[in-house]
Amino acid sequence: MATNSSPLNKSLLFFILSVLILAAVIIFRLLPSKEIPSELQAVMRAQPVQLTPFELTDQSGKPFTLSQLKGKTTLLFFGYMSCPDICPTTLSTLNQMVKKLDAYANADLQVVFVSVDPNRDRPEKLAEYLNYFNPNFIGLGGDKEAIDNFTRQFAAGYMLGEKQADGNYLVSHTSSIFMIDPQARLIATFSPPHKVDTLVSQYKQIKNL
Repeated sequence: MATNSSPLNKSLLFFILSVLILAAVIIFRLLPSKEIPSELQAVMRAQPVQLTPFELTDQSGKPFTLSQLKGKTTLLFFGYMSCPDICPTTLSTLNQMVKKLDAYANADLQVVFVSVDPNRDRPEKLAEYLNYFNPNFIGLGGDKEAIDNFTRQFAAGYMLGEKQADGNYLVSHTSSIFMIDPQARLIATFSPPHKVDTLVSQYKQIKNL
């Protein structure tokens, strides 16, 4: 005569299966999808950081939101138009980088410059400023609250300096270039000094991972 399994045996079997499934899930999540090469370990994030919704204004006066970071790889840089050295140098470097990448990345790549000087950098001025470096570059601005909320996602601090006698002032800001993947995730940070050939090489390596 067949006998049914005892409730104790069923409970034990269910417990063991649950533990095995949980262990498999934990191991799967802990395993990196792809190993980061040693030369990129100081550049790439161990885990991508998903950006959250925001709304800024582009150089045409139109809203620019999270959705416009999706579907393309983005190189993003924070700065301001009155910057005497770091910003123009970095934008020139990015322009050279885009030209060197040429057909390799141009269809997939966009360069975004975010102003951290909302009092002076109006959209129409951003358009004229960026045209000097590359007419395809995107310039973004907004009110201080919107900019602050956005910079926090990158841990990109900035600070307005004291006004001088002529009303001008400097702005201290991060000089890193941030790389965002087509899923709008922050995946890499390029710290200065920025060398065109190094940026091109690192960009290609990251894209090929």
